[in-house]
Formats: sequence, C-alpha cells, structure tokens
Amino acid sequence: MSDTTQNGPMLAADGTTLKRSLARSLRREKTRALLLISPLLFFVFLSFIVPIVSMLFRSVENSIVQDTLPETVVALQSWDAQSGELPDEDVYAAFVRDMLVAIDEKTHTRLGSRLNYEETGMSSMFRRSGRQIKRLDPVEDAPFKDKLIEIHDGWGEVQTWAVIKTHSVQYTDGYFLNAIDMQRTVDGPAVQPENKQILIQLFWRTLQMSLIITGFCILLGYPVAWILANLPMRTANLLMILVLLPFWTSLLVRTSAWKVMLQQQGVINDVLVWLGMVDDAARLIIINNQIGTIIAMTHILLPFMILPMYSVMQTIPPTYLRAAKSLGASNWTAFWRVYFPQSVPGIGAGSILVFILAIGYYITPEIVGGTKGVFISNRIAYHISSSLNWGLAAALGTILLAAVLILYWAYDKIVGIDNVKLGG
Repeated sequence: MSDTTQNGPMLAADGTTLKRSLARSLRREKTRALLLISPLLFFVFLSFIVPIVSMLFRSVENSIVQDTLPETVVALQSWDAQSGELPDEDVYAAFVRDMLVAIDEKTHTRLGSRLNYEETGMSSMFRRSGRQIKRLDPVEDAPFKDKLIEIHDGWGEVQTWAVIKTHSVQYTDGYFLNAIDMQRTVDGPAVQPENKQILIQLFWRTLQMSLIITGFCILLGYPVAWILANLPMRTANLLMILVLLPFWTSLLVRTSAWKVMLQQQGVINDVLVWLGMVDDAARLIIINNQIGTIIAMTHILLPFMILPMYSVMQTIPPTYLRAAKSLGASNWTAFWRVYFPQSVPGIGAGSILVFILAIGYYITPEIVGGTKGVFISNRIAYHISSSLNWGLAAALGTILLAAVLILYWAYDKIVGIDNVKLGG
C-alpha cells in the first residue's frame, strides 16, 4: 500500500503524511500498553529477577576477609603457604592492627563465622582471641607473634593462615566447590573428607525421587483424568471437586496427616495387620525414609498432574475412537494408536509442573523423610536458617536451578516444548 497519490503524498487530518501519522499512532498504542503492564513488570522484577540475581551474586561474593583484614591480606601475599613455615612478624603485626579495628566495629565475629565454614574452630578462635587482642597496643606490645600464639594455639598453626590466605579473594569458587563435596585449598581444589561428602548424594537422591514421584503421578493421574474427561459434565464437575479438595487444605496439615498414617502404629499398618497381610511384630517401616516421602509427595502433587491432562483430554473428540473401532481396531489399539498420542501434551505439561515442584519441595521431606528421605532443598533451608552459610545455600540453589534448566532443555530437544499444552 502506498501513501502517495498522483497529487502528492496522502495526508492525515493534522497535515502530516499518512505513513508518519500511522507510525505515531502505533507508538502511542505501544507506550500505552507498556504503561498498563509496567506495574506487573515491576513486580516480577522485584519478586523474581532481583532474588535470582542476588542468589547468583551471593554464591561467588567473598569480600568479608578483604574488608575485615585488608593489611593482613596484603602481607600474606608474599608468604608461601606450602613452605610449612609460619608467616613473618609483619603478618602478625598487620593482623593485630586489622583486628583492633574489626573488634571496635564488631566485625571479627562475622569473619570467624565465615572462615568456620572452611575450617572448624575458627569462629571460637576469633571470638576468644578478640577479647585479649583488644588489650594489645599496636606499638608498645610489638612483636606480636609469640603473644598471639600464647593467646590461642591456632595462631601458631600454618593451616590457620593458609585458610585466611586461600579465602581472601574478592570472588570465590569455594561455595560451588563445597556444593559438589570439594573444597578450596592452597594447592587448588581438593575432595572433601569422606565424612563430609553428602551433597552430591543429596542431589542424586533429589533427582531420582522427583522422577519417581512424577512417574507415580502419571500412573495414578492418567486414569483419573481419562474418567473425568469422558464422564458427563455434571458428574465430572462433582468428581473434580474431590481433585481440587486438597488445595483447600493446608499443606502442613496434609503432611502431618501422612506422618500419622505412615508410622508403625498408624492407620496403614493397622489395616494391613487387620487384613492379615502383615504380622503385628513385623509392621512396615514407611516413615522417615524415601518411601514415606514418595507416598506423601505423590498424594500432594497428584492434582497438578491431573488438571493439565484433564484439560487436554477434554479437547480430544470421542468420535476419533469410534471411527478407529469402526475401521476394525480393538479397544486397546484405538486407545494406544489414536487417543494416547493426542494426550501426550497433557502428560508433558503435568510432568514438567510436578517435577519442578517436587525438586524444590522441603516441607514434606522434612516432616516424613527423616534423614534418608530429605532433598537438597532441605539442606538449602538448613544453611539459610540454621548454619547461616548463605553463600553455600546460594551455590546449591544455583546448581539446582541449572539442573532444572538443563533438564528442561533436554525435554525440549527430545519431545519439543511446543507440544506441551494445557488445553485446547
């Protein structure tokens, strides 16, 4: 379409060319639309983008050592930690000057807590030493090497100064190394002692159990969704209330109820004993382990699988099955060759939803999982609320996020994310 005529360019009512007037009108519409959704964009930015970026930053940020012991960090640069000898007096003198400032600002305990993540006992050493170091005079009480060793034996150990030097960098990979059962040392990355190797095992357990829970939700949810989709609407709506009923009950209440039901003296074991399937002296142990976590989480996440499958199955015309049967197909062949392929997008949508929810759950595994049924999310919650090792928690969360994105990418390559839908 041209905006010119034989008599010249076409003009709008205000005298400008038609092309320019249309462009201006489109810009106004886009600006108006952007202003309308700007509160939502701002909310998403504050509640989603900012926390993720903050988590990523915390997983590598490590400025507390440099900020608290600036002179000591500089003095330690010329010390060879692999020599097996203690640092020179210059390092001890710089450490005392830094500690006197840190004690006044009350930041030496925070530094001790940070280094305690890497070497057990550092927190108490900084706290106890601070009470006596603040009595020292940076000029009159020199030299300080013997005095510090007298205050605490730890200042006479090479490992103490090696830890300070190793973790004095501004940005560190130490948290990510800890997250995969390794540690940052003066010699480079090293494997954690065997009694501390637990996080990789928790990652594998989380992935495996999330896949198992997703599989059970598919097996249990598919027949329910099929029945709901093929019943008369009035009956289907009544049954749908039963599917939605768990959403109206507190997650904590549902999980606590499963804890009561699954214990050895609980309802399930009592019924099995009454039916004669289990001897009273050999009741099943289905609580505080992986079995209990799988049972409880399958029940809790099952509606998230049923709803996407039901919405997709509703769009499948029943005439397709009748047509297949009229052409000689058996009930099973008609289902498997005609109906099931059309329901796969609903299975995909439900699987993604259930798996992502399962991999990040921590309330249910914490209550019914015990020590053998907890997820990596429980460890993240522990480091946030108890040990206060936010750097390691951020690193674990980042790895978990990366694992989900990788699995999502693999699903897209194998199945195709375009084939996932929630309905017609």
